[in-house]
Amino acid sequence: MTTKTTNPIRRRALLATALGATATAISSCTTTGLIDTASDSSDQTDATLVMINKLRGERGLEPLSRQPATANAARDQARRMAAAGKMQHNIGIGADFGKRMKGMDVPLPAAENIAVGQDDAARAFQAWVDSPKHLANMLGSGYRGLGVAEARSPKSGNRPYWAMVLSS
Repeated sequence: MTTKTTNPIRRRALLATALGATATAISSCTTTGLIDTASDSSDQTDATLVMINKLRGERGLEPLSRQPATANAARDQARRMAAAGKMQHNIGIGADFGKRMKGMDVPLPAAENIAVGQDDAARAFQAWVDSPKHLANMLGSGYRGLGVAEARSPKSGNRPYWAMVLSS
């Protein structure tokens, strides 16, 4: 019969290594796939671009243009909200806005407007215009790119969830 001698220092070192590896794995995750984002979504960038550029033009600001990474980030956020059934910027593990934008190659600085319940792009846009903080995002002078998406999921009663992402 052999007897094992347990070294508490070695055991702590192994535990610390395992915890560190777990933390590293979690922090390096991208947001895509962390929650079930299966939903019916549509890109609403073109419909919104006309409205936002009219608004910005009236204020003497440069127009925005469609940016693929920004449109993808908006679609991802709209799907996340629809799947979760809640309007919230940070949904799921690793859903911090800055990390999401970096992980999706959105040029920074960036901003995000979200909404729920509007039947079309014009109503979602108007809801953002009527909100001082969302309006300030849309009138930001440092932004050049735009992406807007709407998503619905049976999990959330097919309510429309909206996301707008503005980027430099």
